[in-house]
Amino acid sequence: MSYSITDRTIAIAGIYQATALVQQIASTGSLDEKSFETCIKSIFTIDAENTVDIFENVGNLELGLNTLINQLGGNNEIIKVQKNMHVTKYAIGAIVLEKKLSKNKTMLNEIRSGIELAKNQARHFTVIHENVISNLADLYSKTISTLSPRIMVQGEHIYISNPGNANKIRALLFSAIRAVVLWRQCGGTRWQLIFQRKNTINTASMLLESSGKRTN
Repeated sequence: MSYSITDRTIAIAGIYQATALVQQIASTGSLDEKSFETCIKSIFTIDAENTVDIFENVGNLELGLNTLINQLGGNNEIIKVQKNMHVTKYAIGAIVLEKKLSKNKTMLNEIRSGIELAKNQARHFTVIHENVISNLADLYSKTISTLSPRIMVQGEHIYISNPGNANKIRALLFSAIRAVVLWRQCGGTRWQLIFQRKNTINTASMLLESSGKRTN
């Protein structure tokens, strides 16, 4: 199957949506629930006919698309103000970890089994129920978190040290890595991300317009 820059942009938006939510929790102790649910659902969606189906629809990626535009934007002074280097650092960290994870077949099998268990649990509760999020966070801690370099989240200690928030952060980092896997499957590379930055930003803007959303 051939993939387009639209597919890759959707996947990158998934990475940025998850990492933007991580920073929301770390700095404010709260997050956008709808965007959070989209990220968690994507972890459980393995087989989909189209890239966008991983996130159900483009509208669910509004936060990720806007964050992508803001983080990858050029020299515009307004965009510079909106950039958050922590968000980009988490995104880069997810890309690095995914590459290491892809070579660890034992860990990949453990993750697949753990995700299936959490997916079954979600059928009895909800996708973002605290028990489901706790299980995903625990799976992340036992697997991906043992790889190096670990993603070190920075923010307000009062929020990061909260057990519920810590679980959400780990589950979101899981989602970010799942989006990296999708990006790789769509033919994404780090060099491509650098040299096709302008096209990626333009594609993200078009996706927002097509979904009836506006850029920030």
